[in-house]
Amino acid sequence: MQYATSHLLGQVLAKDCPSRIRLEHLANKWSMLVLHCLSEGLHRFSELRQRIEGVSEKMLAQTLKTLEQDGLILRTVYPTVPPKVEYQLTFEGSQIAARVNQLIEYLEQHLPETSQQSSH
Repeated sequence: MQYATSHLLGQVLAKDCPSRIRLEHLANKWSMLVLHCLSEGLHRFSELRQRIEGVSEKMLAQTLKTLEQDGLILRTVYPTVPPKVEYQLTFEGSQIAARVNQLIEYLEQHLPETSQQSSH
């Protein structure tokens, strides 16, 4: 089965391509907003929760866990009472965050244009 999926790498339109799972994890607003925040540097859970308006504690925890499992963020737990947990981007996470930031910048700069087009 290893061979069956390896020939599909980079073929996101193929139903069995493993990149679809990563795409699914990244193509939601919470993942993109977390990557955007972490591109600015290290953050604690409470800081992310405060900065990303509208995200629930459960959704943020779930998003962070998924991004960590995908190797895009690093979670560091310090042995203090209460435990101190910090999140930061991995190298791959920073590469993806740079592209996410480009998309966000484009959307923010062209918001009036896209709003007018969608209303027609």
